[in-house]
Amino acid sequence: MSTTQSFTAEDVQAMHEALAWADKAIGLSDPNPRVGCVLVGAGWRAGGHTQAAGEAHAEVMALRAARQAGHDPRGSTAYVTLEPCAHHGRTPPCCDALIDAGVARVVVALEDPFPQVAGKGLARLRQAGIDVRLGLLAAQARDINIGFLSRVQRGRPWVRMKIAASLDGRTALHNGESQWITGPEARADGHAWRKRAGAVLTGIGTVRDDDPRLDVRLVGTHRQPLRVIVDSRLEITPTARVLQPPGQALVYTTVAASRRHLDAIHAEVAPLPSTPDGKTDLAALLDDLATRGINELHVEAGHRLNGSLLRAGLVDELLVYLAPTLLGSGRDMAAFGPLERLADGLPFHFVDSAFVGTDLRLRLRRAGAAEF
Repeated sequence: MSTTQSFTAEDVQAMHEALAWADKAIGLSDPNPRVGCVLVGAGWRAGGHTQAAGEAHAEVMALRAARQAGHDPRGSTAYVTLEPCAHHGRTPPCCDALIDAGVARVVVALEDPFPQVAGKGLARLRQAGIDVRLGLLAAQARDINIGFLSRVQRGRPWVRMKIAASLDGRTALHNGESQWITGPEARADGHAWRKRAGAVLTGIGTVRDDDPRLDVRLVGTHRQPLRVIVDSRLEITPTARVLQPPGQALVYTTVAASRRHLDAIHAEVAPLPSTPDGKTDLAALLDDLATRGINELHVEAGHRLNGSLLRAGLVDELLVYLAPTLLGSGRDMAAFGPLERLADGLPFHFVDSAFVGTDLRLRLRRAGAAEF
């Protein structure tokens, strides 16, 4: 289906508004995609976004907002960041809600690859005589839902690895001290990225050394991400803060656990196969998280687990906070190598950069990661 269609300046403005509504679904709608909708009528506009799973979708919220404000949606234009659904899930089809409301035109940023939608919503709208346009600000809409698209099209979450380091790439001193390399603004920003994720991943080494909570507390959120621990030998103790409320924890291991241990730690323990060298099969871990509806996986781990994920080609995006300080010898960002040739380095490209407080945030993506 061609996406090379002409759009007006008003179309572009309204879709930007719809994308802003979609942003409001971050930390709320998972495992469903983050969708925003704006209705534009004669002298009025109304918007909404996807609610929690099982609750109203963006189109229904926008229609509800319009009617509550006394506006008749008949003849209006709907701007939607993702194709309206065409199937009965936990909610009725959104394309039917738009048709029944008498909307005259629907502008969609991105087609939904979910098999039960995948063009069916667009087709149903066209069959009802609605003028349907596709492709406006598609790249921005794709970025908001990169995790959902990854899970649907690749069968695994979008993996984002967060690293806080000094200018010389140290994530901790030689004795393990790491709190805090970056400033409070960077830490709060990191929590905003945790909020995006369905799950936060770390390793038993980090749990043992730092005893992190890995919850979202420095920014507001409607839900807590699942906290996931890679613990091949099941060494985690019941008092580890990562196991405590709020939110749920999941421990992946390659050994059998006793009932007494399982009862003590109050967390789900999931078995995974091991690699030939006895480590947890990280690709299998990602496959399992996808079956649990995890769209984005946020990694905050030590150099060993970071290195394992990078070596396996499982990291899609890097989120690196650089503090304006030099620490000399210490722990690296990731343990892999040594490489024999520069050409063997892992290629990433810069997506954006920003100052966060006194620190510099860099966002990079692995070459080809988003090609799905």
